[in-house]
Amino acid sequence: MQPRHSETVGVKATLLLVSTLTVMAGATIAPSLPAMRQHFAEVPNADYWVRLVLTVPALFIALGAPIAGTIIDRFGRKRWLALSVFAYGLAGSSGFFLNDIGWILVGRLVLGLSVAGIMTTATTLVADYYLGAARAQFLGVQAAFMGLGGVLFLTLGGYLADLSWRFPFLIYVTAWLLLPLVLLVLPEPVRVSRAEALAMSAANPEPVPWALLGATFAIALLTQIVFYMIPVQIPFYLQQLSGATGSQSGLAIALATLAAASSSLSYQRLRARFTFTAIYALAFGLMGIGYVIIGQASSYGGVLVGLAIAGLGLGLFTPNMTVCLTSATPAALRGRILGGLTTSFFLGQFISPLVSQPLGQQLGLAATYGLAGGLMLLLGAITLGVMAHWRRLAQRQRLL
Repeated sequence: MQPRHSETVGVKATLLLVSTLTVMAGATIAPSLPAMRQHFAEVPNADYWVRLVLTVPALFIALGAPIAGTIIDRFGRKRWLALSVFAYGLAGSSGFFLNDIGWILVGRLVLGLSVAGIMTTATTLVADYYLGAARAQFLGVQAAFMGLGGVLFLTLGGYLADLSWRFPFLIYVTAWLLLPLVLLVLPEPVRVSRAEALAMSAANPEPVPWALLGATFAIALLTQIVFYMIPVQIPFYLQQLSGATGSQSGLAIALATLAAASSSLSYQRLRARFTFTAIYALAFGLMGIGYVIIGQASSYGGVLVGLAIAGLGLGLFTPNMTVCLTSATPAALRGRILGGLTTSFFLGQFISPLVSQPLGQQLGLAATYGLAGGLMLLLGAITLGVMAHWRRLAQRQRLL
């Protein structure tokens, strides 16, 4: 049963604003990384530790998302979301006050757990409140709004990073402005008790499409490993290429996010005309072309072109995966399944520097971006091959 008032402007605005917090989780401080590395230059392995400050939240989002999904399926959505938003503001801003990189990493750990609660709960609430085309449309708007929020926070983070690497951490405190909205505006969906859910499942069993889950989670993992090379490595790449400042790096990353937002807004129109698989092929192709251009670029402007094209592809992935999963999986398991998707997303983000940093040191960042683009183009070709195989099977079945 859908809760009352889910169509009101207040509910929609609250869900969209809360969703922007997930974008802030890591990338907001990306422009600070070169200055932070310089500040902690005397710390052994400073390059790795500073990059982990950006990505360690992703590991704990990955670990915390399944737990958050289980909690909200059993005990409800709203209170867990409010607690997560409060912890987000507290842990996210801790980097402004702390002087030891180890304690900064602890604060980022707690930030990751809070984002796991926010992202899993917000997306599950969207699936609870809306059905069918309305759900697909809202998830596209949600992804776009996350992108637009990313543009704002990344741009602001870049300018603040020029003043001090600590200042971007203060942006996280803005989460507390949303607490009254979460508590007063969002309705708690009507939950079916565990016993009722088991009885309903026994009477009307809904099969879990394990193959679809596995494929979707794998796509989420791989695309985020590739995508997160942008916030993790682009500030260093641009500094090498053109001596870019923190604000210029922030604007570059924000451009990719803006492009992702624009393509997310077009998702519902694309979904009305194309299959999930066709949209995946298009997204892989755009990301691949964008990364190849980044790897071949010889100027700041060339990198911007590649980032914009890659962002167009990136913006199609999140709504496509979420709509596909929520359309094909049992409602009683929705929180846990979306928690699994969140885990895949952020595990990929955590793994990204562990893959790209050694490659960048051995091959150079330009070649590393080129390899990532080649991988995306290969996955796009494989996706097209799968589509052609399915068409042939369908034609044979019609002929029989």
